[in-house]
This record gives sequence, structure tokens and C-alpha cells, in this order.
Amino acid sequence: MIRTLVLATHNAKKLAELRRIVANSGLTVAVLGLDDVEPYPEPPETERTFEGNALLKARTAAAHTGLPALADDSGLEVDVLNRMPGVRTARWAGPAASDEENRRLVLAQVHDVPDADRTARFVAAVALVLPNGYEHVVGDTMEGRLAREEVGENGFGYDPIFIAEGNDVTNAQLTSDAKDAISHRGKAVRAMVAHIRELNEEQR
Repeated sequence: MIRTLVLATHNAKKLAELRRIVANSGLTVAVLGLDDVEPYPEPPETERTFEGNALLKARTAAAHTGLPALADDSGLEVDVLNRMPGVRTARWAGPAASDEENRRLVLAQVHDVPDADRTARFVAAVALVLPNGYEHVVGDTMEGRLAREEVGENGFGYDPIFIAEGNDVTNAQLTSDAKDAISHRGKAVRAMVAHIRELNEEQR
């Protein structure tokens, strides 16, 4: 029975997002972040896929905390950049780059690309690893296009420069609930929460 799980991140916004989705689902599970547990050596994200990196982080968290662990890896794929930044999304402008620096680099790299060719997507993989070795991974995407400039104050990462399919505003202009409903991570996390519910019901 999963009553507590740890999300392998120090990102307060990701933690809030997961807690919000869990609460909205009615699932009674306490969600901790890495700042809520004893520190441990975190693995470098060396895998070549989002799924591989998510599993790497979740396995490490489960091993060190003894708790069911959830981890995600997500990123931006820009078609004219050969689907990059991909797994290097958080480090696109350098190992210690800020979100703003990453966004500026992407916009600079596509500054002369016509609107019709600015297609992109967010990709997310979410991995669950239990201390007994059980593993489950789900993934999802959010199709869209790159804006020409940063707009909006909400969200994080590349949200101010990404316009989801069917929208005419950036993700950073959406409310949290509106973004959760369509986002790659929101969809993947909801699928994982449903899976956790099934696991808990099987163990009753």
C-alpha cells in the first residue's frame, strides 16, 4: 500500500504540481520532495532518453529513502533543431544555465524560422520505483509551437515561449489548472496517479 512517496526533485513548482494533481484525484498519498528527506548523492542524468533518466532518478531515490519514489524527466523538442534540446533541455545554454538563458538561446536559434516551421513539443516521462524493485513508466506529450518572444508570468522552464496546440497564448499565460489539463507532465502524472490508485486497491 503506497501511503507516502517521494518525488525526486528539489523543484518546488514540480512538487506543488504533483501535490495539486494528487489532491484533485482524491488519492490519499503524502507527497514528499527531496528537501523533505535526508540528502543523498543524486545521479547525473546520463541516459539518452527521458524514460531512462526518470528511472535513474526514481531508482536512486527509492534506494536511499526506502520509500516509493516518483521521478520525471521532461524536455522540449524543436523540430527545426533536430528535436533538440531533448534530454539536454535544462542544460541547453550550459550546465549552470538559468531558465531565462535557456529560453533566450532557443529563441536565438530559431529567430529566422517562419511561424509555420516553429513546431515543437514538450515530452515527459514519469517513473515509479518501489523499494521491492517494482517499476512502472508512463509518458505523454504536448504539441505546439514556439512563440517569437517571452510572454507570461506563470509556469516555469520554457513555458513563456511555448504555445500549446489549440491555444493562442503561451503556457506561462495559463492558470495552473488550465496548464495541468493539457500539459505533457500533467497528463503523465495523472496516468501515474491512476496507476498508484490501482496498486493500492489491489493491496487492500
